[in-house]
Amino acid sequence: QSNKMFGTVVVGVGIAGLARIRDLMNPMPSSPSEHLKLFGFVSRRSFGNINEAKQISLEDALRSEEIHAAFISTENRSHEETIRMFLEAGKHVLVEYPMALSAKAAHELWEMAEQKDKVLHVEHIELLTEEYKQLKKEVAGKDLVKGTLHFTGSVLDENKTGFPAFSGIARLTWLVDLFGDLTVTSATREKQKDYSRMTVHFQTANKK
Repeated sequence: QSNKMFGTVVVGVGIAGLARIRDLMNPMPSSPSEHLKLFGFVSRRSFGNINEAKQISLEDALRSEEIHAAFISTENRSHEETIRMFLEAGKHVLVEYPMALSAKAAHELWEMAEQKDKVLHVEHIELLTEEYKQLKKEVAGKDLVKGTLHFTGSVLDENKTGFPAFSGIARLTWLVDLFGDLTVTSATREKQKDYSRMTVHFQTANKK
């Protein structure tokens, strides 16, 4: 029913979680978000309220019959367990990229969502940005000969984000989306006191 409100909860209040709370509290006019009602947020830290959104316990979020979907915005390492809990509780799930730290776990979660007849959606916001859309237009119809993608970022806590390559896996999906399946031909990691650098070479299906 188009006029029915769909109850949601945000799990995790880092940068992504705070953006979710903001957008759910102030939906764009005439957008599907107008039919989403934020019942609260879950965090290990104690906040009380954030922008009039109230903090609720994980147990209450899982039990509540008014909450139909969870927006998971925690650190990478906890995604898998949190998705599992909400699917088992009969909730739809939207999770920030990546869904899990292994392909095996991701496939198990897809199967679980299918068995429960629930939506499990992975949000990779970078693929929706204007910069990426422009890049996709620029390479359309062209043959890739050779290219380099270089990016930098702040130091990540490997206990939370997963092994080092995960800090760059979002960009890897750019390349797969642009050029199709890739094979890793070599990978090296250089680790210094104040920085870490990973260099990876890929090959496309037609050996470029």
